[in-house]
Amino acid sequence: MQLSVIILNYNVRYFLEQCVLSVQEAIAALDAEIIVIDNNSTDDSCLMMNERFPEIKLIRNKENSGFPKGNNIGVAKAQGKYICILNPDTVVADDTFIKILAFAEKQMNLGIIGCKLIDGTGKFLPESKRGIPTPWVAFTKFFGLYKIFPKSNLFNQYYAQHLSETRTGKVDILVGAFMFMQRDLYIDLEGFDEDCFMYADDIDLSYRALQNKKSNYYFHETTVIHFKGESTVKDEKYMKRFQEAMSFFYQKHFRKSFFFEVFIKVGILFFSFVKMFQGKTKLKPVPESYVLYSSNEKLAEKLTAIFKNKVVIFDFKKEKMVNSSHILGGKRVEIILDNRYVSFKKCIKIIETLKDKSITFKIFPKNTNFIIGSDSRNDRGQIIKIE
Repeated sequence: MQLSVIILNYNVRYFLEQCVLSVQEAIAALDAEIIVIDNNSTDDSCLMMNERFPEIKLIRNKENSGFPKGNNIGVAKAQGKYICILNPDTVVADDTFIKILAFAEKQMNLGIIGCKLIDGTGKFLPESKRGIPTPWVAFTKFFGLYKIFPKSNLFNQYYAQHLSETRTGKVDILVGAFMFMQRDLYIDLEGFDEDCFMYADDIDLSYRALQNKKSNYYFHETTVIHFKGESTVKDEKYMKRFQEAMSFFYQKHFRKSFFFEVFIKVGILFFSFVKMFQGKTKLKPVPESYVLYSSNEKLAEKLTAIFKNKVVIFDFKKEKMVNSSHILGGKRVEIILDNRYVSFKKCIKIIETLKDKSITFKIFPKNTNFIIGSDSRNDRGQIIKIE
């Protein structure tokens, strides 16, 4: 078997359904499998999986065992030469795995591959590629020096700013939302460290791959949506675990010193404060108009009734693709992408191309009864049922 896609879920039933649908499209031409591990969700994630995807291997944990252990359980059941650790709040393109498999097969001493990630508004997620968060690199991150001096090698290492988001190349650290590697490497590294509940696990695994003389890569030729805020709400529990995770990584890999301990405590408190502030970002105002990328008149009528605002159909198979300024007309617009009409790859391309502070996006996954999306990387997404 070529590939096993490992999806660890916890209480994101609708995002999981959309994710699995996109992965099914992406592995259709491959010898591949999907393994979903549920960390004791209290929503109907498992019921949905059994009803919608009975052919997919579902592992139901009796407790929330954390990101590392949950994924380790899934990989233990995997049969693919390669594995992909994938968040449930993601959407992959139809050719994501085909492209990355082709790239992986050409590499020597391959470590972990990450790809270009965007949020639900189309903005690039800089954590798609990162440097090793040494004390100095962490300092430049905590205090925003990487923003002030983005072209300076001294300050731009945290987000690997030496490498453009539009160029493939070697990087040190990848993000756990999408990590592609050979299963044998994962096993050699003994998987994610289960002593870390979450948040530093991807940094630790990436770093250990480097220590094992492997090369990690950022691959820009495919884009994946990571709604991000859906998998982690920035509350007090998040802050506590983030602090614990960063402390875990530094204590594991760096020599202790008094200065280091003081700096890390101050830095983590500062960064936690920033994250807490970001987590309270307000959602965008209600859209003034709606555009449906589809040819389904009945769907437009249903959405018009739901939003109490006329939903205009845009059929780009008949009309030329337009830019954001043409769509906006000075208004706040929500674009709804009908997946029965627009492939997941095309959905991603549209979101990435038309990104604008006045545009929000939702996807209507095929064969579902909901539209879904996220207007902010710091808040939970929105799900609207369509009866």
